[in-house]
Amino acid sequence: MKRILITGGAGFLGSHLCDRFIKEGYHVIAMDNLITGDIRNLEHLFPLSNFEFHHHDVSQFIHVAGELDYILHFASPASPIDYLKIPIQTLKVGSLGIHNCLGLARVKNARVLIASTSEVYGDPTVHPQPEEYWGNVNPVGPRGVYDEAKRFQEAMTMAYHTYHGLETRIVRIFNTYGPRMRLNDGRVLPAFIGQALRGEDLTIFGDGSQTRSFCYVDDLVEGIYRLLLSDYPSPVNIGNPVEITIKEFAEEIIKLTGTSQQVVYKPLPTDDPKQRQPNISKAKAILDWEPKVSRAEGLRITYDYFKNLPEEELYKAAYHREFSVR
Repeated sequence: MKRILITGGAGFLGSHLCDRFIKEGYHVIAMDNLITGDIRNLEHLFPLSNFEFHHHDVSQFIHVAGELDYILHFASPASPIDYLKIPIQTLKVGSLGIHNCLGLARVKNARVLIASTSEVYGDPTVHPQPEEYWGNVNPVGPRGVYDEAKRFQEAMTMAYHTYHGLETRIVRIFNTYGPRMRLNDGRVLPAFIGQALRGEDLTIFGDGSQTRSFCYVDDLVEGIYRLLLSDYPSPVNIGNPVEITIKEFAEEIIKLTGTSQQVVYKPLPTDDPKQRQPNISKAKAILDWEPKVSRAEGLRITYDYFKNLPEEELYKAAYHREFSVR
């Protein structure tokens, strides 16, 4: 039985990856400090003999007993609310965290796949964004702590690949959604659905003309799985290339939820990208991958998940965690 370590395993994406690799017959070791992850995302796996959970911060030294075949580094705050609240931890997990993972991979002779992001492209001047585009990032802006952590993580990973000959993979993840997202994590899809369910007006930052491309989580996990098992070491975009404006998206949510709320507009945050659409030519050619789940189907599944959450979850404050700053 192959053994895989998934850092950030209690998070939205990490927990879905744990499910997928359990399904594929792997022994899965999830690691998470639970600063933004939720142990409830993994509770259904605890009875399994081929699953284990380590409550640990990957920015500290990592030890995993026994052999390891693969490491997926998905530990990181990923929503603006989180990484603006805990900027130093965000930078540490993208620097110290990846260094620890790569060091462990060398010792175990394991293949590493890292979760990068479309945010490495910043507010892009090239549209849609291919992997060859170097980006337009403000390193000292409020979003720089996340953007630059991910860019450094890519550079460190490639250094280990070229200098040490380590087997590495890099996935650049575009906007993804589905069950287990935190309803109040600040990202646009759960924000809109949460507001609709609470009877609040939907808040758009900016004039709503900015675009996003939303990929359902099952499609994303399939792309990551194929990339891990491929022989391609350079970055690959995984996301849905179907682009929509935020205003159009708000209208879709209102129609989906059957609510009568209005849309209200507030100023656009600093350095918020105006466009986001992946060029997935590489994923198609190298991985034979493209998304299968339509936005209508994915939104229906996600809405069903959110509306069945306990009422106290729905009415939690948009930011309800206390973080210990280090």
